[in-house]
Amino acid sequence: MSKPTKSHGRISIGASLRPRELMSDTPDLAGVWKAKILTLFPEAFPGVLGESLTGKALQQGLWQLETVDLRPFGIGKHKNVDDTPAGGGAGMVLRADVLGEAIEHAMQGTRGNWPLIYLSPRGRRMDQQMMQNFARCDGMTLLCGRFEGVDERVLEHYGIQEVSLGDFVMTGGELAAQALIDATVRLIPGVLGNQASTEEESFSSGLLEHPQYTRPAEWKGRAIPEVLMSGHHGKIAQWRQDMSEKITQERRPDLWAAHQARKTDT
Repeated sequence: MSKPTKSHGRISIGASLRPRELMSDTPDLAGVWKAKILTLFPEAFPGVLGESLTGKALQQGLWQLETVDLRPFGIGKHKNVDDTPAGGGAGMVLRADVLGEAIEHAMQGTRGNWPLIYLSPRGRRMDQQMMQNFARCDGMTLLCGRFEGVDERVLEHYGIQEVSLGDFVMTGGELAAQALIDATVRLIPGVLGNQASTEEESFSSGLLEHPQYTRPAEWKGRAIPEVLMSGHHGKIAQWRQDMSEKITQERRPDLWAAHQARKTDT
């Protein structure tokens, strides 16, 4: 039997354990936002989430992370988790019975506002408003697909919300899950340390962020815009707003159109 190992204050159980043995004896921190990850590659986590500010916040207990290995829920001697597509076709599909047991195991003890999400290229594309909504939840459970996807009946039965990182296909959902968690966790109070950072950055106002500068005042013949060195906070704020609008209009016509529509409605 594999020995439990400590990881960022949580207990990570070895993949060779049976499903009934996967429950951690470490109690959840009351009122702390938590991400549960259903994956065939639990060793991929925390990954980059264990670094920098998100990693520090994880160690401090500002949020929690738990992985659930799908393999122990597999069928037969070889713990098979997938099978050929009904009706034929290339690739393999994650089985409904395997996923169902894993999901029900992972959702034990969850309460309150706790969405169940499948990372899928056909889902709704991630955006800042979505992350703000997720940050207000009590936690979330993320299903990372592999192969050709998952049995559709699982998505229907559990009312799973499909979310996409973008209009492209990846080999699995783990990287998309880490991106979603990172974008959500940084909105939790105390994680960034400076709440103003999240209020002024791209998408928070529906616009792209204005350009940023720091020392040296001149570099390779390029100087910091004079207004930023003026100390006049009103002029600086106006310059930043003007630049945000200009950049959004040039680079993201879709965001600019939505911004204009909101102004009209107001």
